[in-house]
Amino acid sequence: MTPEQIALVQESFSKVAPISETAAQMFYGRLFEIAPEVKPMFPADMTEQRKKLMQTLGYVVNGLTKLETVLPAASTLAKKHVGYGVKPAHYAPVGAALLWTLEKGLGAAWTPPLADAWTAAYTTLSGFMIKEAYGTA
Repeated sequence: MTPEQIALVQESFSKVAPISETAAQMFYGRLFEIAPEVKPMFPADMTEQRKKLMQTLGYVVNGLTKLETVLPAASTLAKKHVGYGVKPAHYAPVGAALLWTLEKGLGAAWTPPLADAWTAAYTTLSGFMIKEAYGTA
């Protein structure tokens, strides 16, 4: 990721953070719509899960300027997800749901450069997580 892309991701996330509960509800609603097979991996009460999602996103977004500080936690999280039944193929719909949520939540502020920046961020992180958990990317 370029420094400009990192700045775009961080600036845009600061607009999403105040509506984190709504954003998390949108994300999971979209994820379960496009990948219904993952829904059984989640608890019936999603309150804590939504909080964890937004906390993790905030941690990663804030750590993009020093990615090496984020990667150990991402590795641990990736390996933990294997135990929940997550497969490498699940990362694509998660990314799609994330980008969809950001596009809907940011409205007119969602521009092609911002979409590219978020795509680069997600691709970088998900590729690393897949490699850590499964040995391939």
